[in-house]
Amino acid sequence: MDGFFIFLVVAAVVILILSCIRIVPQATEFVVEFLGKYKATWGAGIHFKIPILERVSNRITLKEQVLDSPPQPVITKDNVTMQIDTVVFFRIFDSKMYSYGVVNPVNALSNLTATTLRNIIGEMDLDSTLTSRDTINGKLTGILDDATDQWGIKITRVELKNIIPPAAIQAAMEKQMKAERDRRETLLQAEGHKEASITRAEGDKRAMILAAEGERDARIARAEGEARAIYLAKKAEADGLRALMEAGINDVVLELKKYEALTNVANGRAAKLIIPSDVVDTVKKNVIFSETSGLGHQTESEPAPEEEAKLDACCDENYKEPWEQA
Repeated sequence: MDGFFIFLVVAAVVILILSCIRIVPQATEFVVEFLGKYKATWGAGIHFKIPILERVSNRITLKEQVLDSPPQPVITKDNVTMQIDTVVFFRIFDSKMYSYGVVNPVNALSNLTATTLRNIIGEMDLDSTLTSRDTINGKLTGILDDATDQWGIKITRVELKNIIPPAAIQAAMEKQMKAERDRRETLLQAEGHKEASITRAEGDKRAMILAAEGERDARIARAEGEARAIYLAKKAEADGLRALMEAGINDVVLELKKYEALTNVANGRAAKLIIPSDVVDTVKKNVIFSETSGLGHQTESEPAPEEEAKLDACCDENYKEPWEQA
């Protein structure tokens, strides 16, 4: 019986000792009180508390936390009521101040965020509120960080999650946006039409310039061709005259050339010919030469058969009718 009692006492002591051993996880702190008074803050690791006299009053995580506040009604400077919800990122840097600074620190932070947001939005109009998210976020972060230092809370950043204006304001904003888009569309179409007209005019101008350059080049080429042809013709005449000079030209050859020229003139369509006197003399000489030498005579052609005389029935006595001739 005594041995069983000793066993129970030993077992109770072991259980009590094991229950007084505390293991603090990483990124966590325990606030320990001695007889109801703050004694120490335990960090990560193994710790031993005095039974009955000490207790762990609060377990605090040091990780960054997120406070998602519900939408809050706020009124702008121009008396527009809208719904805005915020997201607050914070972490605890002092477990003692967090435990003893304020009752329910998270709830206190949520209410402080709502009141601060109302104060900031109350100084801004609707358009500034919709276009100044970064400014509002910065102001909220600074004010909340200063106010929560005594609670052991560090505000890392604050973000506006949603800004919901009234339905009438949303409809007006949509109409304004549509009008702005229509204006931009009109401007873009006008710009496109202007650019197209300018491009078309530049193309026409370029085409006219190219056509003028082409016509100029064609005229130059045509003139060069004609000049080349005239040059070759004159060169051929000069070569012919040079050949005649080298062949020892005399008066007889000159007279023959004049005769050939006269023949070529006679082959034209002119109705009248004016023949110089020296050409006439040349022709006479050629005719005399032909008659003397017998060159140029033509064979006499046979005389044309005489047509039978026709008798007149009214005046000729020898006229007979065809049946009388038979």
